[in-house]
Amino acid sequence: MPSSPVDDRILNDGSRLPPIGLGTFSMTGPSGVDDVVDGIEQGYRLLDTAHAYGNEAEVGEGMRRSPVPRSELTVTSKLRGRDHGYDDAIRSVRDSVERLGVDRIDLHLVHWPNPRVGRFVEAWRALVQLRDDGLVRSIGVSNFTEDHLRRVIDATGVIPAVNQIEIHPAFPQEEMVRVDAELGIATQAWSPLGNDRPMLDHPVLVSLAERHGRTTAQVVLRWHLQRGLVPIPRSRSHARRAENLAVFDFVLTDEDMRAIARLARSDGRLFGGDPDTHEDM
Repeated sequence: MPSSPVDDRILNDGSRLPPIGLGTFSMTGPSGVDDVVDGIEQGYRLLDTAHAYGNEAEVGEGMRRSPVPRSELTVTSKLRGRDHGYDDAIRSVRDSVERLGVDRIDLHLVHWPNPRVGRFVEAWRALVQLRDDGLVRSIGVSNFTEDHLRRVIDATGVIPAVNQIEIHPAFPQEEMVRVDAELGIATQAWSPLGNDRPMLDHPVLVSLAERHGRTTAQVVLRWHLQRGLVPIPRSRSHARRAENLAVFDFVLTDEDMRAIARLARSDGRLFGGDPDTHEDM
């Protein structure tokens, strides 16, 4: 039986990363602040936002309103595509720090490589400088392929601490997870539950959930954890957020893991967001 991973992940720069995060996309306005506060009170210690989400201020306010000390929270934000120029990236991250209302950002990512624009290496150089300046603790990337990763590493000698990519049962990304591991990069999973109900209603997941006395969402999140990934589920529901955290007291068997792996599809991406072609500005 595989072990039950519950400890923080140790990144390649020595920093710690909680094993599961709270996605905050669409958590805007006063209700968004309330969701962030509630999530922290429920036990989330990793909060994931982005400049493009338009809610860094709400996430920061939620952190301040929560009873949990700032030192116990890890906040992630991301650099949008239009700010990939070196000077633009420096300014953008400083603006993110101000909107969040923090002294420094714990983890900052290049959100998409935007290969047609072709300035992600400049963006990465800026993050390296901001890390060295102390404005960002850890730096990483999101939606990067092996080629993108090797280009930023070759250009700077700095290996990203994190690569946050789309991963769910229909799109397990086994090759990219392997590449990240070989390079010493922690893999985070965005949209870890896939397209939600259609995926979570799959008979294989329903059967596994019934056998373990869990929900299908819990089974899928457990699958991520046992792969050594850091899933970032998002929910506006108090009950669903609590459910998504209750995944550390059961273990999937090797056969369970193989059964979920067989759900992979060649067209498994949620919206066709191929990092080699997708542009997100």
